[in-house]
Amino acid sequence: MTILVTDPMDEGKNITLILAHGAGAPMDSEFMEEVAQLYSSLGIKVIRFEFPYMAERRDTGKKRPPDRAPKLVAHWKAVAEQVLKEIKGPCFVGGKSMGGRMSTMLLAEHDLPIKGSVCFGYPYHAPGKPEKVRDAHFADVEQPILILQGERDAFGTKDEVMSYTTYPGVEHHWLKDGNHDLKPRKASGVTHEENIKEAVIVSSQWMANITDGEEVS
Repeated sequence: MTILVTDPMDEGKNITLILAHGAGAPMDSEFMEEVAQLYSSLGIKVIRFEFPYMAERRDTGKKRPPDRAPKLVAHWKAVAEQVLKEIKGPCFVGGKSMGGRMSTMLLAEHDLPIKGSVCFGYPYHAPGKPEKVRDAHFADVEQPILILQGERDAFGTKDEVMSYTTYPGVEHHWLKDGNHDLKPRKASGVTHEENIKEAVIVSSQWMANITDGEEVS
């Protein structure tokens, strides 16, 4: 499998974050690259990978839809197990949109030594279909989950999400006026870059708090 490794710029926090891409963009998209570099500047190692359908699209140049969840989760598991063999220190999983959702399903379905999940723009529902909420599996996740969500995300706005069932261990950090990519409107007074940076800083501190005092094994 092909992966991208972004090492910390300094000695780091001994934390590794495995990040999965969203449904329509690859592991080296502008968003994924920016997030990886920001984490690196804060001392966190980032490992990115692609699901088989996206790797095939890269090879053939032909777009194809994502595979069904069981196949995506199975690939996530294979990647996580391989990474866990090769790293030292605590490991988190996460991703953009679909990739983040699959990381939470991975934790719900498999017992792995993962500390938690960080999700950028969780796809609570398909746009225009708010009645079909994709969060029931949160009840089966023992690790903490941090969801970094734009306030006006079409896949789950702040008003919508605040009305959902709450699950222990699931936290939300809301990015001002952000859409599914955390991008705000000009009138909001914040920039896209500021929202992304805030999301990375908040999640970096969240991971550091969870692993505080742990020794590298």
